[in-house]
Amino acid sequence: MKKRFLTVCWLICWNTCFLISSEAASGKPNVILFFIDDLGWRDVGFMGSDFYETPHIDRLAQQSMRFTSAYAAAPNCAPSRACLMSGQYTPRHGIYTVGDPARGNDQYRKLVPATNNTVLADQFITIADVLSQAGYRCASIGKWHLGKSPRSQGFQTNIAGNQSGSPRGGYFSPYRNPQLTNGTKGEYLTDRLTDEACSFIKSNADSPFFLYLTHYAVHTPLQAKQENIKHFQAKPAGKLHQHATYAAMIKSMDESIGRVLKTLKELKLAQNTVIVFTSDNGGYGPATTMQPLRGSKGMLYEGGIRVPLLVKWPGVTKAGSSSDEPVINVDFYPTFLEITETSKPEKYQLDGVSLVSLLKAPQSKLKPRSLFWHFPAYLQKYKGMQQRFRTTPVSVIRQGDWKLLEFFEDGHQELYNTRLDISEMMDLSNSHPDKAKELAKTLHQWQKQVQAAIPSKPNPLYDPGK
Repeated sequence: MKKRFLTVCWLICWNTCFLISSEAASGKPNVILFFIDDLGWRDVGFMGSDFYETPHIDRLAQQSMRFTSAYAAAPNCAPSRACLMSGQYTPRHGIYTVGDPARGNDQYRKLVPATNNTVLADQFITIADVLSQAGYRCASIGKWHLGKSPRSQGFQTNIAGNQSGSPRGGYFSPYRNPQLTNGTKGEYLTDRLTDEACSFIKSNADSPFFLYLTHYAVHTPLQAKQENIKHFQAKPAGKLHQHATYAAMIKSMDESIGRVLKTLKELKLAQNTVIVFTSDNGGYGPATTMQPLRGSKGMLYEGGIRVPLLVKWPGVTKAGSSSDEPVINVDFYPTFLEITETSKPEKYQLDGVSLVSLLKAPQSKLKPRSLFWHFPAYLQKYKGMQQRFRTTPVSVIRQGDWKLLEFFEDGHQELYNTRLDISEMMDLSNSHPDKAKELAKTLHQWQKQVQAAIPSKPNPLYDPGK
C-alpha cells in the first residue's frame, strides 16, 4: 500500500513538472529570421526605393522597429552568414570571402591574400545549436553556403541548403539541387521556398520554432517570373532604380514575406513570434544602387555592408519606431538568446551584444563600442568599373560616427565621418590625423586579439606594367 502511494505521488509530481515544462516551452516566442541575399540598403520601399515594390515589407516596417545604421559583418555572402550563425567576426572562423581569395587579374594583385576557409567547422556553436538544445525546432530553408548541410549545426530541418552560393539550376524548376525535390516545370524557387516555410510553421505550431528563411533571391542569376518582368518594363523608371528583372525578383521576395506573415496570423501565432528582416550584404552593383551610400556588394564602403533591418517583437517593440545606433549581424546571436531566455554557451566567445535594450527603448544607446570588419582578400571588379578590383585586402573599424579603412597593399588609410558624410566622399585622414591614429591603434589591438590574418607576402605574379 505504501509502495503504491509513493508511486502515485511520483506520477503526480512527474505530471505536474511535465505540465509546467510544457507551459514554459509553449510560452517561448518563436523567431523568424528573413535573411535576403544581396538586398541593398535602398532596395525596399521603406528605405526609399522609387521603383521596386515591397508593400508587404513596408507594412511590416510600419509595425516594427527600423534600424538605419545596421551592418552585415562582411561585404559578401559566405562570411556574413558565418558571422551570423557563429556570432563571431571573420578572423575567428576564417571564412573571409566566397571561395578563392585571389580573385581578379594576377598581375595586379600586389599581395598573396590570406588563406580562406569555405566551411564553418562544426566546432563553432551556432545559434541553432543553442536554440535546438533549448527545445526549439530549427529549420533552415534556402541558401546555406557554409558547408554540405546545416543539419550538422543545430538545424533539424534543411530544405535547399548546401555549399552552393547561388541556385545551381536557376530560379525555375528543375532546380538541380539535391536538397530540394523538383516541383512542376516552371515552378519559381522563391515561391517554393515560401511553400516550405509555411508548411514548417504549420507543422510546428504547437512548439517553439526558429525559422531561418534564407532566400536565394535576389542573388544572380537575375531571373524572374515573366508577368512580373512585364509589369516593371511597363512602369516608368525611377531616378534611383530602373532594373525590371531585379525589381521582379524583389516583388516575388516581398510576396513571400507577406505569405509567411499571413500564415502566422491564420494560426494565431503572430503575437508570439519575433520577426527579423535583413540582408547578408549590400546590393549587386550592376543591377541596383545604394545611393547616397558609396559602393556595393563586395566593398567595405557603406554600400557594401550597410543593410536594411527590421525587428518586430510583439508587446515590446514600438510600431514605427527607429534607431540610428550602429548594430551588426553578430549582435543577433546574443539578442536571440536574451529574447528566448536561453543561456549563452559556456566558454564560447560572442563578439556581438544583445540589442534587447534598444528594442525596449529605441532612443537609448548601447555602451560605447567599436565595430570591425576584416577582409584580407581580393574581389574582381564588376564589368564597367574603372578600378581594377571591387576591393583589395582591407581592415575596417567604425567607432561612433567615425570610420577608418586601412588597406594592406600600401598601408594607406581613409577616414570618414559617417554622420556628416554618409557618402564617404571626404577623406579626413590628413585633416584629422589624431583621430585616424586613435582608430588605427584600436583596430590593430583588435587584429592582434582575434589573431587576424594580415597579408604581407608579395605576389610573385604582380606585374602592373606588363
